[in-house]
Amino acid sequence: MSPELSASTSAPAGGGGHGFGTMPVFLASISTILGAVLFLRFGYAVGHTGLAGAMAIIVLGHLVTLPTAMALSEIATNRKVEGGGEYYIISRSFGLRIGAAIGVSLFLSQAVSISFYCIAFAESFRPLQPWFESTLGIPFDPRFISLPLTVGMIALMLTKGADLGVAALYVVSAVLTASLLLFFLGSPVEGHAGDLMLTNHVDEPDPFFMVFAICFPAFTGMTAGVGLSGDLKDPSRSIPRGTLLGTGIGLVVYVAVVWKLAASAPADQLAGNQLIMADIALWGPIIPIGLACATLSSAIGSILVAPRTLQAIARDRCFPLGRNNAMLARGVGAANEPRNATLVTGALATAVVAMGNVDFVARLISMFFMVTYGALCSISFLEHFAANPSYRPTFRSRWYLSLVGAVMCFLMMFQMDPLFAVLALTAMVGLYWVSRFAPAGGSNDVVEIFRGVMSQATRHMRIRMQRNRGELSSGKNWRPSIVSVSSRTFQASPAALRLLGWLCERHGFGTYLHYLPGLLDRQTYEQSRELEGRLLEMVRDVPGVFVDTIVSPSYRTALAQTLQVPGVSGMENNTVLLSFSRFDQEEVVSEVVDSALFASVASKNILILRDGPRHFGDRRKIHIWLNWNDGENAALMTILAYILVGHKEWRHAQISVFAAFPAEQVE
Repeated sequence: MSPELSASTSAPAGGGGHGFGTMPVFLASISTILGAVLFLRFGYAVGHTGLAGAMAIIVLGHLVTLPTAMALSEIATNRKVEGGGEYYIISRSFGLRIGAAIGVSLFLSQAVSISFYCIAFAESFRPLQPWFESTLGIPFDPRFISLPLTVGMIALMLTKGADLGVAALYVVSAVLTASLLLFFLGSPVEGHAGDLMLTNHVDEPDPFFMVFAICFPAFTGMTAGVGLSGDLKDPSRSIPRGTLLGTGIGLVVYVAVVWKLAASAPADQLAGNQLIMADIALWGPIIPIGLACATLSSAIGSILVAPRTLQAIARDRCFPLGRNNAMLARGVGAANEPRNATLVTGALATAVVAMGNVDFVARLISMFFMVTYGALCSISFLEHFAANPSYRPTFRSRWYLSLVGAVMCFLMMFQMDPLFAVLALTAMVGLYWVSRFAPAGGSNDVVEIFRGVMSQATRHMRIRMQRNRGELSSGKNWRPSIVSVSSRTFQASPAALRLLGWLCERHGFGTYLHYLPGLLDRQTYEQSRELEGRLLEMVRDVPGVFVDTIVSPSYRTALAQTLQVPGVSGMENNTVLLSFSRFDQEEVVSEVVDSALFASVASKNILILRDGPRHFGDRRKIHIWLNWNDGENAALMTILAYILVGHKEWRHAQISVFAAFPAEQVE
């Protein structure tokens, strides 16, 4: 099959989109990065882990997000990224079934993020709690604000679409910038000397990885703009630029905020006051305003992205019921606005908002995002290792960065919360199982990636083994690499194939070639491919044997070609197996004798199998016969006998050695 001229094999996503540039990607990313967790939980993190611990949280978070951002940018420049953002990338790399399982978890994380940001928005009204309770005479509940906000934002998205959301990002980003500037210009809280202690924290602090899990959603914002892929004019340009710029600026701001917090307030105040940044800022009210804008912009970003992810999954017909796919995939207007998907997203977000627990929701989001990021890093690593010529991104990450990102995602999941990690992975397996019943079925992209990985690994090992041929062929390290050529594969007993399997399943490598007489032309080539398929069926239960066909004018030329070709495993073929039946005609036996003499020219070990009516009997006895001419053969016969006894089908066999020597040589 000839190589593809394009790396993209997807169908059009459908819908026209808005044709946005790089700025909406950057604004969606940075406004989510500098969001609710930054304002509400970074003081808590410094109070419970100290400055050094908070810096470690930032480093660990970016060991996950930086490789993911680079992997995402790389994959986005390799193919045209259409509607669905991260889901589209994963599904076109791992196939629709795995893509659907990860895509649903991604959608859930995005939808739950809306709830998280709306709950956090309500927390910005905490300073008004005394006034609220004294005026209305009822206890203040943040859900009085978060629930109407969620419903209102969903209604706006349904009526105004993405244009309004992107326009709002410009306004809230400006307010967010102003609030951070006034925070950095502020002074330490009253009574704090401004001493900077790396390890100061509260008594009986929360565990480090619990704090990390609560803060991790702060680092997930770098992919917020990727979900706009279907609405971008040039995704391969806008996604890398917007994502990497947002990630880099976010990292700098995080370090600066943590440093400022540690220098401006004692640990107990940092841990106990969610809005401690307001006490430090030059003008305190700007922090609740900035928090409100940050959470509002983050919620807008999630509302823009989540329905588009759901719409893309449904467009690929990945849900079991066809009607659901048609309903959720349906768009409205020239921009293909996902109205039905927005309704489903809004219902889910409203239900989670009703729970009202910001820390629980944060830990839930962390697990879903970890699964997605781990998948993206794994794709990048595997594509690097597979060295597929069709994988040619214009932006390149490094394979070791992607590997670090994938490993860190897996480790951090279990460090943060083993129970949630197991539940998340179990849910993934369940979603993958359910995807079998979807109309889309499943593609084999993941098979192609792993086939490329195995090809590369085999290529490296073959070259290495050839260069170390001298060590491998020495007596101490000898192992069987046996080749057998036969024209009677389908007429005679498959005894030679079985013997090859027994000798090579564990300790060596066997190659069995079916010889097809004639000249290589289209007809004989097609016939050889058909025979290869039959061979593969024959050896389905014979591990350790590689089968193929060879077309040649005569058996002797076929054997000559085989003896000169390198071993398939990377080891040089060191042994030739020839066979005949006790009922064969004299000319067959003569051909075996001639072939054995011919193979000896190439300095190969010669094994000749004579098959009988009982084949190998009950496989309980192995007899080794030695005489005074077997000085060089004894070692080979002995090691082959021990290899046979090591096979499970010969485990009850006993080896007997019979020696026929002149009396003076017996000792």
